[in-house]
Amino acid sequence: MAERSTAAVDVADNSGDDPLTAKADKAASDGVAEEQDVAERSARDSDGERRDSEQSVITAPELHSGHKLARRYRLEECVTRLDGFSSWRAVDEKLRRAVGVHILPADHPRARSVLAAARSSALLGDPRFVQVLDAVEENDLVYVVHEWLPDATELTTLLAAGPLEPHDAYQLVSQVSQAMAAAHREGLAHLRLTPSAVLRSSTGQYRIRGLAVNAALRGISADRPQRTDTEAIGALLYAALTKRWPYEDDAYGLSGLPKGVGLIPPDQVRAGVHRGLSELAMRALVNDGATASRQEPPCTTPDELAKAVAAMPRIRPPEPDFPTPPEYQRTTYQQGNYGRTQPRPGSAATMAVPVPPPPLQSRTGKALKWAVSALLIAALGLGSWQVADRLLEQKSNGQTGDTGTQTSPGGQNQKKPVKPPQPVRISDAHEYKPGGSGIQEDEVSNAVDGKTDTAWITPQYFGYANFGNYQNRKQGSGIIVDLGSVQNVRGLDVTMYRSGQKAQVFAAGEEATDPSGRDDFPHRLTELKTVGDTLKTTVDKPVRTRYVLIHITELPPDGSGGYRGGISEIKVLG
Repeated sequence: MAERSTAAVDVADNSGDDPLTAKADKAASDGVAEEQDVAERSARDSDGERRDSEQSVITAPELHSGHKLARRYRLEECVTRLDGFSSWRAVDEKLRRAVGVHILPADHPRARSVLAAARSSALLGDPRFVQVLDAVEENDLVYVVHEWLPDATELTTLLAAGPLEPHDAYQLVSQVSQAMAAAHREGLAHLRLTPSAVLRSSTGQYRIRGLAVNAALRGISADRPQRTDTEAIGALLYAALTKRWPYEDDAYGLSGLPKGVGLIPPDQVRAGVHRGLSELAMRALVNDGATASRQEPPCTTPDELAKAVAAMPRIRPPEPDFPTPPEYQRTTYQQGNYGRTQPRPGSAATMAVPVPPPPLQSRTGKALKWAVSALLIAALGLGSWQVADRLLEQKSNGQTGDTGTQTSPGGQNQKKPVKPPQPVRISDAHEYKPGGSGIQEDEVSNAVDGKTDTAWITPQYFGYANFGNYQNRKQGSGIIVDLGSVQNVRGLDVTMYRSGQKAQVFAAGEEATDPSGRDDFPHRLTELKTVGDTLKTTVDKPVRTRYVLIHITELPPDGSGGYRGGISEIKVLG
C-alpha cells in the first residue's frame, strides 16, 4: 500500500501546474490503486480458501499411536499415509485380535464412496477375500476395519525371492481368478489388483485384500471392470513366472520389460517357464497384440480365465525332498566273537569277550510247552475227523466237496453257470445341478470316455468342503448317466478323481424321462459315505432303470488350502 501511495504522488507531481488537474489525477490514481488493492486481497483470500480446502482434502487426520476409535480399536502403527487417508495396524481390544483400519475425514470427497464400497464388500462374505469387519462414520471421521493376517505374506515379498514354482503359479492364477469371478457375479470389482493386494497364507491359500475399497480410496473407476481385473490377474501370473513386470515401467519392486520390444511371452523372457502358464498369461494380457501369435482366444473376464485354468492339465506339486539315509554299515561275525565287528586292518587287535550262555529253561516252562503241544495235536486230530465225516456225508448225498458243483444224473459234475456283471453302454451323461447352475458342464464327457487319465473336475473351493458352502452349491453336484434305454443295473465301478470324497449312488424309476432333481431317483444303490480312489458296488437284485446318479456332497482337501474333487471314469454294470 505504501508503494501505491508513492506512485500516486509521482503522478500528481508530473501532472502539470494546474492544482485542480493535479488533484483530480491524484484522486483517480488513488482510486485505481484502491481497486487493485481490493482485487489482489480478494484473489489472495480466494487462493487462501482454495489452498485451505485442498489442504483439508490431502491431509490425513492428526492421529497417533494409542488413539482409540469407538473406544475399541487402538491404533498401533501407521502403514500408509496418502491422498488424505491413512492406514493403520490396530488392535481390537474387545476381541483381542489385530485388525487393519483405513481412516479419512468425513468431508473427504471420497468418504461416501469408500463407505459404500466397504459395506458392499462385507456383504460378499467370501473367505478368499480379506473380510471387512466394520465401516463407520463417527466424530468427523470415516474408518473401515478389516482383517489383519499376521501369518500371510504379500506376493511382493514372495517375488523378491525369485519366480514362483509352476505349481505355486498355477495355484495363484487358479485361486485368484475363481475368487474374482465370484466377486464379479455379485457386481463387485477390485481395480487395484497389484502384488501387494494378494497374500499367501501359511497353508498355501491365496487371499485378496481391498476388494472395491482400495479403488474407492484412490478414486479409481473403469469402463470395463472385468477386463481390468482380468488383465491385472494376467500381470500377476506374468510376474510370478518371470519376476518381471509385463510393462516397460518398473513397479512393485519388479523390473519392467525392455523398452520398445512390446509384450513378449514369459517363456521367452526366462528359460524353463511352464508353456501352458505362459500362454495363459498372454491370453489374459490382451494388449499390444499379445495373442496374435497364439491360436487360443483371449480371456476377457475372470470367469473365462478360471475356466481356461481348469481346462489345463493339472500341475502337480514337486515331490518332497527326503533326507538321504546314512550309509549301511555292514557287520561281520566270527565263531567265538558273535555280535562283534571285525577289527579294521592295521588297527589294534582287541580281545574277544565271551558271551555268557542263555539261562537254562525252568521245568515249569518245559511242562507248559509239552501241554500246549499235546492240545494242538488233539485239536488237529479232531478237525481231521470232522472233515472226513463231512466228505463221507456229501458223498452219500451225491455231492462233491467243491463249492458250486453237483452230480448230474449221468454221474458227471457240472458247475452252475454264474455270469459276472458286464459294463453297459452309456448313451449320454450330464452334470447333476441341484442348485440350478452347473460348474464344469463341458468336462462331463471326460468321465465316460473310457479313459481314467481324463476327468470331470470341480473348481477349487475354499473354507468349506460342501462346495464352498455357497447357497447354490450346498447340495453338491455330480453326474447323471443315461443308458439310452431301460436296463438291468447290477452295480457300478466308478474311478474317483481324488480319494476322500463323500458320495452316494441312486437310480431313477423305470418310467423316468430326463430326471434332474433328487426326488427323481428313488432307488438308493449305496449309502452316503466317504470313498477312496474307487466307488464299487453291486446289488443283490437288479434294478430296472435308464438313469443312474453319482452324487458328490463333500470334497476332499487338495493340499493347497482348498477343496476339489471329481470323477475320472464311470462304468455301469448290468
